[in-house]
Amino acid sequence: MAVLSIPEMNFQTNDVTSIRAFFVERNIFFDQWSCDVEFQNSATQEEILSAYNKELVPFMKHGGYQTADVISINSDTENYVAIRAKFIAEHIHTEDEIRFFVDGKGLFWFHLDNQPIFNLLCEKGDLISVPAGTKHWFDAGQENPFVKAIRIFIDMSGWVPHYTESTIEESFLDFKMP
Repeated sequence: MAVLSIPEMNFQTNDVTSIRAFFVERNIFFDQWSCDVEFQNSATQEEILSAYNKELVPFMKHGGYQTADVISINSDTENYVAIRAKFIAEHIHTEDEIRFFVDGKGLFWFHLDNQPIFNLLCEKGDLISVPAGTKHWFDAGQENPFVKAIRIFIDMSGWVPHYTESTIEESFLDFKMP
């Protein structure tokens, strides 16, 4: 269940229709897909991608996406502190950043011009596409992180983060995930 939060306005909603409308107004794609496959922590990238091939192939073909992989983060992930530090620093990409959450959860934060900063808690079944050039960051949580998501892209080089060095994300480090 996705949760949209605007901390500066003390606003929060889990109403999917409202969330979709909010994101459409900001030219950000959000959807929810059926996600009924349960994976063990030992599930391979190939097993996860294969389980969602029926949804992935048409989505990728329609968007011109060439490849997909799986990111899996949990409390046993080596160097998680360093990995988290890279994710939570505000950045942009030269192509869309697309994630389909097959398990776990994480916060995508958005910093759009002339708008309050907002976030979306993405969980199992949520699909988000952060448009190229959008200032954002991602947080899987300081403690007990758990994210298993399919990443979809045209060219992996487009996913190199270009950090803004604004440090705006530091103002939101104490935000508690819904």
